Amino acid sequence: MPEGQMQFISYEKAVEVVGNIVEEEHLHEPGRRILTVYDKKGRELCWYDAEELLAEVRQEKSDLKGDDLKREAVRVVMNQIPEWAVDKD
Repeated sequence: MPEGQMQFISYEKAVEVVGNIVEEEHLHEPGRRILTVYDKKGRELCWYDAEELLAEVRQEKSDLKGDDLKREAVRVVMNQIPEWAVDKD
């Protein structure tokens, strides 16, 4: 793997680690939404720009709407949890 390329944990490990994914307002940018990923102990692991992530999902699966779109966004997040986010301890 090229140096500097982000490595992700497996989906299976993400299922073991991730407790919740919450859509929230960005602390420093009103009107900007983020998806914050928390572990099962309630600690923040990482976050994603909600609009960017949803645009990525819409580009890949343009037929999805509503809850199906949200489920697909969660699937994408669960496949993109960086190793550094879970190696904090």
